[in-house]
Amino acid sequence: MGERTDTVFNTTGSRWLLPVSERLGFPLDQVNFLACQLLALAAAFWFRLYLSPSHAGPLIRHAVATLLGVAFLIFCFGWYSAHILVVVVLSYLIIVQADFNNVHRYSMLTAMGYLTVCQVSRVFIFNYGILSTDFSGPLMMVTQKITTLAFQLHDGLCKKSDQLTLEQRHLAIYVRPRLIEYLSYNLNFMSILVGPCSNYNDYVDFIEGRHISRRLTQHFGTCNGQNGYDKAPDPSPLSTVCRKLLVCCGCMLFFIFVTRSLPINYNVDPHFVNNASFLTRLTYAFFSIQAARPKFYFAWTLADAVNNAAGYGFGGIDQSGKASWDLISNVNILGIETATSFKTFIDNWNIRTGIWLKTVCYDRVPKHKLALTFILSALWHGVFPGYYFTFITAIPISIAAKAVRKSVRHYFLVFRGLKLAYDILTWGATQLAICYTVMPFLLLAVEPTLVYYRSMYFHVHIISILTAIVLHQKHKPREPFATSKSLVLSSCSTQCQPVHSNNNDKTD
Repeated sequence: MGERTDTVFNTTGSRWLLPVSERLGFPLDQVNFLACQLLALAAAFWFRLYLSPSHAGPLIRHAVATLLGVAFLIFCFGWYSAHILVVVVLSYLIIVQADFNNVHRYSMLTAMGYLTVCQVSRVFIFNYGILSTDFSGPLMMVTQKITTLAFQLHDGLCKKSDQLTLEQRHLAIYVRPRLIEYLSYNLNFMSILVGPCSNYNDYVDFIEGRHISRRLTQHFGTCNGQNGYDKAPDPSPLSTVCRKLLVCCGCMLFFIFVTRSLPINYNVDPHFVNNASFLTRLTYAFFSIQAARPKFYFAWTLADAVNNAAGYGFGGIDQSGKASWDLISNVNILGIETATSFKTFIDNWNIRTGIWLKTVCYDRVPKHKLALTFILSALWHGVFPGYYFTFITAIPISIAAKAVRKSVRHYFLVFRGLKLAYDILTWGATQLAICYTVMPFLLLAVEPTLVYYRSMYFHVHIISILTAIVLHQKHKPREPFATSKSLVLSSCSTQCQPVHSNNNDKTD
């Protein structure tokens, strides 16, 4: 954000905020995005208070959510928004016309195929997207929703109960959605710009007024032996929304005063690479990657706050008796910044994408789960070469980290001081490994990626590969989903809920 100030005139979206863009020095497409998210936040409060299920029926709520979402799309992307609308309509025609035995396959092929064509056009026609509005974010989000719904519809209409896991039975869709429901799920104003992807049944419960009551029923029925939820008003998300908005403000200030002073591209600046020492280059890479995270924190946390403000995202009552609004949270900042393992970091980053990969691929394919999940994640992210450098680099790092953890960790659990020293050491190693791994993801192209790797002497590649080879005989590798998540840079917990603990005491 804020690095393409020379491209403000190239957006296909609205230019109403061009004076603001020029005054602040931010690209116009990013100013439009922020304006729409702030409008969405205000609309979300109005939606919860004045268009609640007690004031309006499901049809009205579906229609308003859809129309606002489409308006935000057009404002941000102009005629490019037609791409999102076309793939959604095509996908609905598939679930209406196609055989339910194959609806999930056709939907996956259509959504992923359309996304890939658009990604390729941005790279090879629009020069890495630098001179065009990036509409791939909303398209990636609707791809997740389209495929998630298709697989859950296939579960509900084509599979017997004993063929499904407990989680799949809970999320299965047994009635084909109506057009307005389908459009609302995919295009609603709360998640159209940056997500997150949620389950269709959860979204319909929210629209029809059952979202909170069902989870309160589960809590009071389980904990107190009675269904007393109806004696208390629905918990308010106000305090949670305010807390998340404060986090957003902190991330924005950090971005303005810190991130923009540590540009990623300086890591491959010829003068810097040729004249700075290795330690200086390593230090700058570490801090520039650390500084790049807040813009992701900002976008995901603001999107979460928008959903919560509308009354969506209630996860139940936590162990302390407080309302939890983390059902569709996409990031756990504390878990990321304190992660002492590669797995823990990934478990807390882009959480809902990891859940999507698990839902539509890892839990579905009979064999080659790891490879196929990796391929799907790579295709979904796009065709920038830097993405694939990141994914491939993650393979030996995750294998080596797992082997080291199994081999030496137990020696440090004898004394508290040793455990603390181990945690500090593994925290530093994890953060440096993440820095090295995700740098190509931000550099995008082949040439700067190779420049960076050469400036680092490929040291993480060499160390991780040698470590994996040396420890291979001691511990035979397994193929748990935790490893696959690391390889595809996506995350989800075993229960398909956001991870809100460090998990550092687990043996991976």
